[in-house]
Amino acid sequence: MEEKIEFESFENSEVEKYFKCPYCHQKISMLLDISEPGRQFYVEDCEVCCKPIQISYSSDQGKLVDFFAQSI
Repeated sequence: MEEKIEFESFENSEVEKYFKCPYCHQKISMLLDISEPGRQFYVEDCEVCCKPIQISYSSDQGKLVDFFAQSI
């Protein structure tokens, strides 16, 4: 008898957001955690020019609502 294997389906809690760096204007991406509803703030360096970027975004019900990336 063949064993039946079941898989659980989980909602994706991260989304990859592409945007232009406010300093060097290169297209970069960051993974955003959208599992917690509300506004999130943090600083992350650009992967191209290494300058700090203020990241701000909000999520609701597992979806990205808005996103802002600005120089500090």
